Amino acid sequence: MSARALSFGTVAEAYERFRPGYPDALHDLVLAYAGQPLRTALEIGAGTGKATRLFAAHGIAVTATEPDEAMLAELSRHVPATVTPVRAAFEDLQPGESYDLVYAAAALHWTNPEGRPEKVAALLKPGGVFSSFGGPFQLTDPAVAEAVHAARAPFLETDEIPSPDGTPPEHEMQWPGTELRASALFTDVRQCIVERRLTVSARDYVGHLSTVSAYLELPAAVREQVFDQILRVLPETVELTADIWVHLARRSSHNMAR
Repeated sequence: MSARALSFGTVAEAYERFRPGYPDALHDLVLAYAGQPLRTALEIGAGTGKATRLFAAHGIAVTATEPDEAMLAELSRHVPATVTPVRAAFEDLQPGESYDLVYAAAALHWTNPEGRPEKVAALLKPGGVFSSFGGPFQLTDPAVAEAVHAARAPFLETDEIPSPDGTPPEHEMQWPGTELRASALFTDVRQCIVERRLTVSARDYVGHLSTVSAYLELPAAVREQVFDQILRVLPETVELTADIWVHLARRSSHNMAR
């Protein structure tokens, strides 16, 4: 796993403070797709447990895996007793127990693509559901977005993560839906969007940026400089488009691992 993927532990408390949770609409979407009760779930890259709390609150026994010790410690402070925290990277998980649901909240792109569909399928019960969800936070006002881009440009060309498989943004099906469709281990691959709009203070927006990997890669002095420049061009509050892109797939009844 890359150093960038493991950089979040240095800002675990900020991650918990500035990253929003997930709405009930997301759980309802996954449950409706499943078409049956979801009693057990495995989470890949749980972070501080933002998505963990959503599914646990609806009575699902979640095993939350996270490779970073600091992130897992922060998670443990916020989740109910029905959650089992496990310090492990996705690549370290061994075949054994299988689950009704396996999901990743803005974490799947950090995992090793080699053998990924096979590993996910092996963790699912027959007919079990896989879901990956997340999406960038975008400034809704184009003028504010342009001002922030200009302030950031001398230090960082972009703070976004490109599609792991190179799928262009105008393509009808985005990654990881493209990867799931290419695998015979999954069927009924769907892509949905849960719309979300947020209003936050300028300082909280910069606090969110402090948890984004592209900024965490910068030297500390440079990072503070770019945050200062961004703060200078922001209004007191900012509107964010924070839609959640959800990909769903079902473990196929064919070609199952034995």
